[in-house]
Amino acid sequence: MKDNNNGRRSLLKKLAASAAGAFGIGFLAKAESGSSEKEVGNITNHQEVPLFSGHTKHGNTVYVAGKGAHYKGSVTEHTKTVLDEIEKELKSAGSSMEKVLKVNVYLADLADYDEMNEAYRGRFGKKPPVRTTVAVYGGVPGNSLVEMDCIAYV
Repeated sequence: MKDNNNGRRSLLKKLAASAAGAFGIGFLAKAESGSSEKEVGNITNHQEVPLFSGHTKHGNTVYVAGKGAHYKGSVTEHTKTVLDEIEKELKSAGSSMEKVLKVNVYLADLADYDEMNEAYRGRFGKKPPVRTTVAVYGGVPGNSLVEMDCIAYV
């Protein structure tokens, strides 16, 4: 019985260490230690005051702001434009589409889900990121049919 308890403790320690990494506890400790600073790229100003950044980079993690397509067109055209803009932003931050971990997709109309998926398919390589897709009540800002943001690593 005693050997079994040691095995469980060892397993629990391994699980706790994995959970700490998965939930970013190591990342938080690094951030609190001041060992790296937040970097921002492509700042958008509103009346000469910084409003938001196209991306924020901290350590080896890149957060890309929501990208939309603000012109008349189909959801397929909008999705391709949005993905192209995300790719440009990732490259400017030193990352790539293959390094994206999480994508959030915001649709103006859930009926566009299948069409958006067709344009989305394959853009992140053979190991696609996890994704959340929602329809936004009231529509996507700027009359885009789709908006996306993402988290990647460098």
